[in-house]
Amino acid sequence: MRNRAIVLAACAFAWQAHAADAGTARVEAGRKIYAAQCAACHGVRGEGQPDWNALNAAGERPAPPHDASGHTWKHSDAMLYRIVAQGWRDPFNKTQRLTMPAFGQDLKPEEIRAVIDYLKTLWTPRQRAFQREESRGAPYPSDPERTPR
Repeated sequence: MRNRAIVLAACAFAWQAHAADAGTARVEAGRKIYAAQCAACHGVRGEGQPDWNALNAAGERPAPPHDASGHTWKHSDAMLYRIVAQGWRDPFNKTQRLTMPAFGQDLKPEEIRAVIDYLKTLWTPRQRAFQREESRGAPYPSDPERTPR
């Protein structure tokens, strides 16, 4: 009986180590995708564009920060996924174009999730806890071919 408990404990430890490695690899993949696809607008460190919360001369809000100084952490995984996949038009913009382009045709579902998982590393522990709670009822879409509406 004791040997069985040791084997079960070893398996559980190995699974936790595997999950941690997978999470680390996913975050690193997300960081690379962010650097290639997102940093030009949202900043290398997620700092966003200057005066991001005010309309610019074109009548649009500049790209917001995704670090702890922004509001990205207030949104559920489902909403963040939808914004990345389908794009976004700030309702206060005076133009009709998407100010956040859609990346659903360029990025695979797991790549979108990886970018969002990377963004979570830019937040405070308290912000991550809030966002985790927001995502309980609105997680990433379970069917990668469909995005939440």
